Amino acid sequence: MNPVRLFGIETEYGIAREDSETADPVVESMELVRAYLDGHFTRRWDYRGEHPHEDQRGFRVTELAQDKEEDLFAEQDAHRPFSFHEMKSDLVLPNGARFYNDHTHPEYSTPECRTLKDIVAHDRAGERILWVAAQRRNEVLGGRVVQLYKNNTDFHGHSYGCHDNYLVSRTIDFDKLVRGLLPFLVSRQLIAGAGKVGREAQERGFTPGGFQISQRADFMETELSVDTMHNRPILNTRDEPHATREQYRRLHLILGDANMCEYATAMKIGTTRVVLDMIAEGFVPSFELASPVEAIQVFSQDPDLKAVVKRQQGGTISSLEIQREYIDQARRVLTTIDKETEWVLQEWEQVLHYLENDPLLLIGKIDWVTKRWLLETFVQDEGIGWDDPWLASLDLEYHNVDPERGLFCGLEAEGRTTNVSREDEIQQAMKHGPLDTRGGLRGLCVQRFGEDISSIQWEGVHFNGKNGKLHLDLLGHLEPVSVAHCRSLLERAKSPVDMIESMAAK
Repeated sequence: MNPVRLFGIETEYGIAREDSETADPVVESMELVRAYLDGHFTRRWDYRGEHPHEDQRGFRVTELAQDKEEDLFAEQDAHRPFSFHEMKSDLVLPNGARFYNDHTHPEYSTPECRTLKDIVAHDRAGERILWVAAQRRNEVLGGRVVQLYKNNTDFHGHSYGCHDNYLVSRTIDFDKLVRGLLPFLVSRQLIAGAGKVGREAQERGFTPGGFQISQRADFMETELSVDTMHNRPILNTRDEPHATREQYRRLHLILGDANMCEYATAMKIGTTRVVLDMIAEGFVPSFELASPVEAIQVFSQDPDLKAVVKRQQGGTISSLEIQREYIDQARRVLTTIDKETEWVLQEWEQVLHYLENDPLLLIGKIDWVTKRWLLETFVQDEGIGWDDPWLASLDLEYHNVDPERGLFCGLEAEGRTTNVSREDEIQQAMKHGPLDTRGGLRGLCVQRFGEDISSIQWEGVHFNGKNGKLHLDLLGHLEPVSVAHCRSLLERAKSPVDMIESMAAK
């Protein structure tokens, strides 16, 4: 079993200026992030903790596919009146989240969370924070012209990500981690898919017609890779643990869709966490897929869930059968099942039952089912075909975070969605990080001593002191007891110096 349970979600949002077809997306994304600030931007994020070339398979790559694209970006950006770091506009918020411009997309990374209730609340807090920033930006522009979409495609051959991350013990052999995860991840879209009209590929653009389960499946190109922007893998092998390297690795998954349904978010994270617990207990699936990349696309293109793919050992298997294999083994493999795990297992069983027998019972719970129902209703009412370009526009509006325009927001306002978090919990998550993780500690540092911070990252915070720099190391604050002790010192301290001295005296 994993010694520490921590996870988080990074979401890139689509951004559009409806009053201008020539608006610079880099500038618009940068201005949106900065609009959330009450004062001037000051660079504080410490990029020294990022090592994208390190591979979990035990080597360091000399070059990533996206390096050339980033070099091209740098060349294209050379004419801009701001530096790379000014363009990134990297913020750490009072709730411990990171909010920045990922070149042409505003990106929100939740603070580390320990419970499904917290991760859902903080994911929703990200939507609200982005919407607040959009409203402030629109006030400057003089109209409701900036629109934000929590989705993964622009329907022109470009995909942007929603990455879920998990702290995993490094004692788990990486090959066993891969074997245990691949079939699950290929079929996880049954629960976590956001749904999408048409087909798409980076080199071919968008082809209208039909409906599929996942927005990201079209863009998966290989099983394993350290790359994220090209040659996209089902299982990303980047080795950036943001924790003690000898003890932990970070599982960085880039194949997932951005979910509007809170229930789908909880189940995406919850089922993946359960599978990781199973692997830690020694579970290995009884089969391997002959071609996981082909399988993830075949399953996505079959919303009726009838398709089967080849197993490496011979025979075929469906997405539902794969998911059942995992849940059937979970109760056999897991030695301890806490309350949250029991909830995941019960809901997982129910979702698979409904998918096979009556998917409409999952409207408001599972995004692809909800979106398919909305679009099917529209197709029937308007008498149009699935290749009508109108549907791509409606698909996009499902993900609009504007409460007056978003189709999902409309369903939520009508009480037709299943929520996991309460409104007061979302509001709290916009202001404060989780009480039991280092994400909350990071946010508390920003709240109490923000002006004294010289640099900050996932692993720690540097403060300016009279006699030099002061460092709060967050690497060791992973367990709730350690977090609680550090929080009590932070809350009582009158200054960063006072805090560091109190910690040294413990």
